[in-house]
Amino acid sequence: MNWITGVQKAINYVENHLTEDIDYEKIASESFSSSYHFQRVFSILCGYTLGEYIRLRRLSLAGAELAHGKEKVIDVALKYGYDSPDSFAKAFQKFHGITPSQARTDGNMLKSFSRLSINISFEGGNIMNYRIETKPAMTFIGYKKRFEGTPYDANRYPQEQNFFITTRAGQWMLHGMAKDKLSEYCILTNMDDGGYDFYISRTVDDFILKNMYNKDVTGIEFMDKFGFERIEIPERTYAVFETEKQRMPIPEYFEIRKQIAAEWLNDQEYQLIDAPEIAVYHWGLVGGYGERSIEIWIPIEKK
Repeated sequence: MNWITGVQKAINYVENHLTEDIDYEKIASESFSSSYHFQRVFSILCGYTLGEYIRLRRLSLAGAELAHGKEKVIDVALKYGYDSPDSFAKAFQKFHGITPSQARTDGNMLKSFSRLSINISFEGGNIMNYRIETKPAMTFIGYKKRFEGTPYDANRYPQEQNFFITTRAGQWMLHGMAKDKLSEYCILTNMDDGGYDFYISRTVDDFILKNMYNKDVTGIEFMDKFGFERIEIPERTYAVFETEKQRMPIPEYFEIRKQIAAEWLNDQEYQLIDAPEIAVYHWGLVGGYGERSIEIWIPIEKK
């Protein structure tokens, strides 16, 4: 079974079980992939998580039922997985802009979130350069912030831009301690329906790393004083892609990541694993700003 057929079967399964507790493992099994792989590829291609899709579809159907039916609000709430009228009303109003009771009034506007379906078209035929590498265990030091949304939706760029702007002083400190002065490591991990953790980090010299836990005269450790965190990543196999060298590689980085999900992973014997994804920002200060590029490290395993 190919990926397109599998994804459509998974979507059909979701649609047929919207009024039940939905097992993500069962959804993924319809596409013959792991739960993590399916959820990650789904969010990259769609721009929202699988959980968000389910939630919005339920609220869309709930709105239609309240507008055209005679069911009680509590019954509709329970039908679509809400334990109380209050939690349902809050979610309903956030999505539709009106309360459940107002949905029964003629003339009030409701929102509709349409069902996904696979539209088959001729795509692909693109050349992608990549390499498979097993990276040794690595230790990073950096800052963390919890981002909302999915790693490749429209909300990522403004959040990332703000994070970089507001941590300039810490970044220069990390730069001074770094083994590689020209590479900054952005680590994406702990992805779920609520968002994901985003790290700005560097590799540092072993001597510095050993002394980062020393306390100053006030008894405060260096790591705590400056808000640094230590990130340990074990030895792991990655598919590595890279943007062209250019002044602003981030838009191409986003496009390549979507292309990996839509095309490369479909043709390979690999699947994504539940592990940090790394983007290595080569800022090209030696060769000039036109020499910037980004490496994309995708953690994989054989199916």
